[in-house]
Parts: sequence; C-alpha cells; structure tokens
Amino acid sequence: MIAQPESSFLEGTLIEIIRKVERGKIRHAVFDFDGTVSLIRDGWQNVMVPMMVDVLLEETRTNETREDLERTVVEFVDGLTGKQTIYQMIQLCEEIKKRGGAPKDPLHYKDLYNSLLLPIVDKRIARLKSGEIRAGDLRVPMSLEFLQKLRKRGVNLYLASGTDIEFVRHEAALLDVAPYFEGGIFGALRAYKDFSKAMVIQKILKDFDLSGSELLIVGDGYVEIENAKAVGAIALGVASVENNRYNMNVDKRNRLIHAGADILIPDFQEGDRLLAYLFNE
Repeated sequence: MIAQPESSFLEGTLIEIIRKVERGKIRHAVFDFDGTVSLIRDGWQNVMVPMMVDVLLEETRTNETREDLERTVVEFVDGLTGKQTIYQMIQLCEEIKKRGGAPKDPLHYKDLYNSLLLPIVDKRIARLKSGEIRAGDLRVPMSLEFLQKLRKRGVNLYLASGTDIEFVRHEAALLDVAPYFEGGIFGALRAYKDFSKAMVIQKILKDFDLSGSELLIVGDGYVEIENAKAVGAIALGVASVENNRYNMNVDKRNRLIHAGADILIPDFQEGDRLLAYLFNE
C-alpha cells in the first residue's frame, strides 16, 4: 500500500488531487468498465454475497452464523473487486476448504453466480431496448462525454474489465461507448490466466514505448489503481456510489487512495475541469 499524502481539491470542484502528476503528456488511457463507465451491473454484490454465504452454509460443516459468514464474504469480495470474477470464486473455494468442505471447480461457482445475476442484467437491458430508460441512465454520469473529449484530444482508449469479455462487448455497445475504445475491449476469459488488466497495460507500454505519464488508468477498484502505480502511470480513481446493501461504498475513497490513486473523482460531471488539469490547459 502507498502511504496517504496530504490532498487538496481543485478550487470549486470535487476533484481531489492526492499527489501531483506530470501533466499534458497523456496519449493512451485504459478504463475499467463496471462502476467506472457502466451501471448495468450495479448491485452485483447483492447477488454474489448471499450466493456465497449459501454455498458456505450448504457445503461446509461450519458452526458460524449467517451474519458471521456474511462479514467474511463481504471482506474478500470487496478486496478482490476489480480482478476477474473467477478470483472471488477461487477465494470462495479456499473458504470452503477452511471449513472442512470439498469445493467444486471455481468455474462452477462463477457459472452459478452468472445464472443469478444475468436475469437482473437482462431486465435492465430490456428496459433500455424498450425505451423505458435511456443509455445515459445506465452509465456513470458524464462518462460518455469524458470519453468523447479524450478522443478529440487524440488519446487512444482501451476498455479492460474483470467481467466476461462477451458481456463487456455487448454491454459497451448498448451504452454507446464501444466505438470510443478503438484500442480494444478486453475482458475475462474462461482460461482466466490468459487475461489480466496488468497484461493489457504492459502490452500498451511495450507497443507504444510509453513513459508512465503518457498513460492514464481510470477505475473504481484497487486492482487497476495498483496496476497503474506499478508502471508509473497516472491513476484516476472513480469513487462512484454503488447500490449494494453491504456498505461497501464507505471505504471506497480510502481504498483507492491506499492503492495509489493520484486523483479522485465521484463521477465525470466535472470532466472539463479534470481534463484541463490533466492536459495542463
């Protein structure tokens, strides 16, 4: 973890500058998807946590209460947010073993989770397609406009998500953001070791021979922020408010700061001021 420095806000904004960065050099930017651009899967924790608690109750000999298990699950689910979903399922398998159970393959639990989440996602998509809601209702505020303005400045954009690639591509298209990610859209694979956000970042650095300050990493999870700091990139943390009943939003700001975020925003509504700062305009 990176020590928390003194921070300040850009005057008259909610843009929090945690540490100064070299400005005006950004050529490429990598975005997380869920919670950073998309709200289609908002509330996914309300599905994953009770599913995992049920599994622990059914597949182990634990004497813990449901409330005890819920606290354990919330802690590791929250801590692994930003990584591929499979890693949360791998940890679930470890928790089963700790309690004397014999876990199934992590992919089994991932498939179970998707089977519970997808009906909720599909209902939101159906409302979008029917015109009951608009694409903007399912995007983090002003995220589309932020992408558009980055592209106008000649920045190459990439999307890298821990959600399965087929879902990411489909949902990015529904939200009208896919065309802006000309650098590529990346997501989780069944062969999960063949993808990570860090791998995407390393390829961009190598392909374009970038220095750290030429790369911007944007996300609401600690994983992509840590990935950014590992290569000296500018880390923009999005402390977005998520709809979950486990109070996971409370420590999001501190978690992003401890991971190494250089700048924090609640969303992209002050995008013009943020861009002026990043590009030293």
